[in-house]
Amino acid sequence: MHLYIHVPFCARRCSYCDFAIAVRREVPSARFAELIEREWAGWQTHAAWEDSPGLDTIYFGGGTPSRLDPGAITRLLHGFRTDRSVTPGAEITLEANPDDVTPANAEAWLAAGVNRISLGAQSFDPAVLEWMHRTHDAAQIGLAMRTLRSAGFSDISLDLIYAVPPALDRDWAADMEQALALEPTHLSLYGLTIEPATPLGKWTARGESISLDDDHAAAEYLAAHDRLVASGFEHYEVSNAGRPGHRARHNSAYWRRAPFIGLGPSAHSGFASTRRWNVRDWTEYSRRAEAGKSLMLEEEALDREQVDLEALYLGLRTSDGLAAARVPGEIANRWSSSSWAVVDDSRVVLTPEGWLRLDALVASLSRC
Repeated sequence: MHLYIHVPFCARRCSYCDFAIAVRREVPSARFAELIEREWAGWQTHAAWEDSPGLDTIYFGGGTPSRLDPGAITRLLHGFRTDRSVTPGAEITLEANPDDVTPANAEAWLAAGVNRISLGAQSFDPAVLEWMHRTHDAAQIGLAMRTLRSAGFSDISLDLIYAVPPALDRDWAADMEQALALEPTHLSLYGLTIEPATPLGKWTARGESISLDDDHAAAEYLAAHDRLVASGFEHYEVSNAGRPGHRARHNSAYWRRAPFIGLGPSAHSGFASTRRWNVRDWTEYSRRAEAGKSLMLEEEALDREQVDLEALYLGLRTSDGLAAARVPGEIANRWSSSSWAVVDDSRVVLTPEGWLRLDALVASLSRC
């Protein structure tokens, strides 16, 4: 079993963010921990534990989990370990903003059992960080990395966003070089997307922001792939690359369709063909939790066709690919001749060029 905890609190909403967040000057850490404990208690009799009695990974995502009081992290991890066995050496990840990384916080996170940090850098360009409404500056990224290493963290991932509007004149190659110079063990690369309800969506609708065209966005993605591979990283999933032995085990569980529980507002859970998710808004989540009401917003059961499609999509987004038998020979040959996939007798694995066309390629398979 894999456990995700959604921490919605942020100091500010980023310009591109469409996640379930709650902007708070003061974070209600103790209250949050109490409500997560209540939800966790309700999961202890779920039938999914019969096949997966312990926890292999734990992931604090958000939002900004690093804004929680470290005592809340300690409290929650203690509770999880009390109720369920945690695999020795389990990956326990905390997402953090650079400006939240202090020596005291880093030491407390490590003492609580966190052993992996995912640091939301996004860019090293001051103008881009300001445009994104980030709360840190470029210098704080390097300082955070040094602070984490001094505290004892050896597994640190950096997030970067590519394909920002051309008007920002961002030097993507320079951002990559600065990220690699900090020697992270893992990098996540996310293409900027425009969601209608976000500040970026509104700027775009008013013509105040013009997106980078698809060809240039693809060029940035492929340049990042080449640079990462040249630096010894394994580009093992569409958006993720790690040094050998440092793949994100929690996210990899999703791509294998392993069972997972999500706690907190908007958190998703999945077991075999069942998917369920919580109410999105923190205020509504806390109101329901305190009243002892269901936190689930919706639940769905995937049919066989949907399960197969999900397996195709998740398989093709990783460097493991699909068994050759899952892809008709004519399609596999077309992908190979177009340099979208590497095909042999046993596997079909998309290339980075293929990953850029992932949705269309999966759609072509689903029509077969």
